[in-house]
Amino acid sequence: MKLTHAPLARIALASLFAIAGTAAQAQQPTYKIAYIDPLSGPFANVGELMLMHTQYAIEDINAKGGVLGGMKLQLLQFDSKLSAQESQSALQAAIDQGAKAIVTGGSGSSVVTALVLAVARWNQRNPGKELIVLNHSSIDPEMTGKGCSFWHFQTEANTAMKMKALANYIKKTPDVKKVYLLNQDYAHGKQWASYGRQLVGLARPDIQFVGETLHPIGRVKDFAPYVANIKQSGADSVITGNWGQDMTLLQKAAGDAGYNLRYFNHSAGSVPGTVTSVSQAKTGQLTWVAEWHPGQADTPKVDALAKAYKAKTGKDFLAPRIDLTPRLLAAAIAKAGSVDTVKVARALEDLSFDSVVGPVRMRAEDHQLLLPQVVNTIAPVDGKAVKTGWEGTSYGFRTDAVYTGNELAQGTDCKMVRP
Repeated sequence: MKLTHAPLARIALASLFAIAGTAAQAQQPTYKIAYIDPLSGPFANVGELMLMHTQYAIEDINAKGGVLGGMKLQLLQFDSKLSAQESQSALQAAIDQGAKAIVTGGSGSSVVTALVLAVARWNQRNPGKELIVLNHSSIDPEMTGKGCSFWHFQTEANTAMKMKALANYIKKTPDVKKVYLLNQDYAHGKQWASYGRQLVGLARPDIQFVGETLHPIGRVKDFAPYVANIKQSGADSVITGNWGQDMTLLQKAAGDAGYNLRYFNHSAGSVPGTVTSVSQAKTGQLTWVAEWHPGQADTPKVDALAKAYKAKTGKDFLAPRIDLTPRLLAAAIAKAGSVDTVKVARALEDLSFDSVVGPVRMRAEDHQLLLPQVVNTIAPVDGKAVKTGWEGTSYGFRTDAVYTGNELAQGTDCKMVRP
C-alpha cells in the first residue's frame, strides 16, 4: 500500500511546494512607480504616448531581471487631468499604494511644479517614506533653477537649452527676419516667449519682434483670429511653445489662410498628429528640438529600440528620453544598492549613463540631465535630407543641427537643500 500511494504523496508534496512558491513570488516586494499625467481631455493622446514609452522601458527592465537581483518594477497609472489639484490627489493615492517614485512631465510645468512642491512637503513630514519625482517633459528652467528641489530630477533638456539650440540655428538662417511670439498662457508658454526674445535676439540682433500674444491652454478651438493678427504684423516666423491640439489647430488655421509661416518650437514634432497636420496644411515649416527624431541618420541604438518597440506595441517610437527615465532610475538603484529614496536620489546625482542617444549625465548641482539635442524640421520626403515619411504621409524629419548636452548647458541659480 505504501508503494502504491508513494507517487501520489510525491505529487501532493510537489503541489504544496508549487503553491508555496507562487505565494512567495506574489509576496515578493516590488518597487512601485506612479505615472501621473493626462489620460483624458485635449492632451490625452500625449499622455497615452508617454505612458506607453514608460511601460515599455519598465517591462524591458523587468524582463532583464529587474533591480537588486530580482526585484520587479511596478507601474501605477493615474490621470492628472491636466490639473494641479487632480495631480496632488493622484499623488496621495500613489502614496497610499506604496509608490516610491513619480514619473511625470506631460501635464505642463505649472502642474508638475505643484506636484514637486507637494512631494517635498510630504517628504519633510514623513522621513523614511520619501518619494522622488522624475520629470521627462516639463522644461521650465525654474524647476532646475531657483525652484530646484533635491527630490526632482529633469530628464529632458530645459527651455533655455532648447532655445539656445534654436538660436544657434536661426543665427545661420538669414530668411528669418520678423518674429511673432504666440504662446500658451501658463508658466512654460511665458518662459518660451521670454527665452525666445532673449536668446534669439542675442544671436540675431537684426531680427524684429513684431508682436506677442498669450492664449488659454487647450481651450482655443479656432486659431484663425490669432493667425490674422500674426499676418497683419508682417511676421515670417513664429516662436511658439504650443503642443498637442494647440499646435495642430494653429497649423491648420495658418494653412487655411495660405500663410507660409516658419514655426520654432521645443517638442511639437514628437506629438502624434503633428506631421499629419503639417502635410495637410501644405504650407509652413515647423522646426523643433529633441534628443532624436525618426529617420535620423547614424543612430543604430535608437533604431534598434524603435524597431523592438514597434514590434511589441504596434506603435511608433518617438521619445528616447521617456524610455530612458525608468532606466536611469534602475541604474541609480543599482548604484545605491538600495531602494531607500534618499540613497537613490544621491546615486542619481552625477550619474553618467550610456543611453541610446549617447552618453548623458545628471548634473548634481541642479538635477538637470545633459543630453544631446537635434534641431530638425518637418519637411517633404526628397530622398536625400528626408528619406522616410511619417504617420503615413510624404513628410518626415530633416536634421538641421546637432548639439551635445555640454554645448547647451548653462549656469543655474539652484541652491540645492539636501537632507
